[in-house]
Amino acid sequence: MAIVETRQVRKVFQDHTAVDGVDLATREGEFLVLLGPSGCGKTTLLRMIAGLEKQTSGDIVIGGKVVNDLPPRERKIAMVFQSYALYPHLSVAKNIAFPLKAQRAPRETIEPAVQKAASMFGIQRLLHRKPRQLSGGERQRVALARAMVREPSVFLLDEPLSNLDAKLRTAARDELQHFQRRLGTTTIYVTHDQVEAMGLGHRIAVMNKGQVRQLGPPTEVYKDPADTFVAGFLGSPPMNFFERGDVIVGFRPEEILPKGTYSTTEPLVHVWFRVDRVENLGADRLLYGSLRDFAPDVKMIVNLPSTVHMPVTEGESYEFSLRENDLKFFDKATGLRTAPQPFWKKP
Repeated sequence: MAIVETRQVRKVFQDHTAVDGVDLATREGEFLVLLGPSGCGKTTLLRMIAGLEKQTSGDIVIGGKVVNDLPPRERKIAMVFQSYALYPHLSVAKNIAFPLKAQRAPRETIEPAVQKAASMFGIQRLLHRKPRQLSGGERQRVALARAMVREPSVFLLDEPLSNLDAKLRTAARDELQHFQRRLGTTTIYVTHDQVEAMGLGHRIAVMNKGQVRQLGPPTEVYKDPADTFVAGFLGSPPMNFFERGDVIVGFRPEEILPKGTYSTTEPLVHVWFRVDRVENLGADRLLYGSLRDFAPDVKMIVNLPSTVHMPVTEGESYEFSLRENDLKFFDKATGLRTAPQPFWKKP
């Protein structure tokens, strides 16, 4: 295990700044997720940590040692790519053994190491097969075993589940979390999928335009977003926003419920929501519409769980409630969180 640090790391490609002065530090044995949209710099940052990309400025520190000038093989890291990059002409056993042979490890140590890595991921029975004979989930396990065979101090994963179908991705996410916590290897995981980020990470670093916008535990980042980007990027459906003067007000679709649902002892804000369209999703109902009195022209979404039995007619308005503590306020000019303001009260 090792702590990974990036100190004011910057990467410029010609006239494009991909990573812009990122300061980041993992904790030992942590599962840290880099989350953000395509082009935000998360994969570039991961590749710089791995030594596959040279930073324009700043330092990469692994285990307390500056590794700026060390090649990937000397950084004691292992990386799994989105494509898995298995050699199709080699058996699973030889794919797993490849990093050790490339390092010219003693022959007598390779077979035990392969068996150990294969047992970690339950693929001993697949060792004689070729990659084309494996399912997507099995190929993923082989790639993970190959990465772990050298017992790295740091595990780097670049969207390794994106090629799996939804059902398999859920199972693979559960397995990956189990393996990481059992092995205790410091892991940095890149994804654009917020479900993966929320489900896997001890902490999430939300990135946009080459910068880390917020770093914290999943629940904290979701419940207390630092700015409108984080608030709008996390959540499905995303946070609702509307303007009131020089502030932007936000609330989550699941935080607005029919009047009378919340306890009367909680400070509440009552609003009228006009329903334009209803979408039934089984466990939830999504109501598309607007706040009639505060933002009639801004499209919003209410997420009603199936446990809330409320008849709804499209085109009608209904009274809903929001807890004051659930409302988030952001500066209109900067997008940063600001102090709460009672927008619903007349001066």
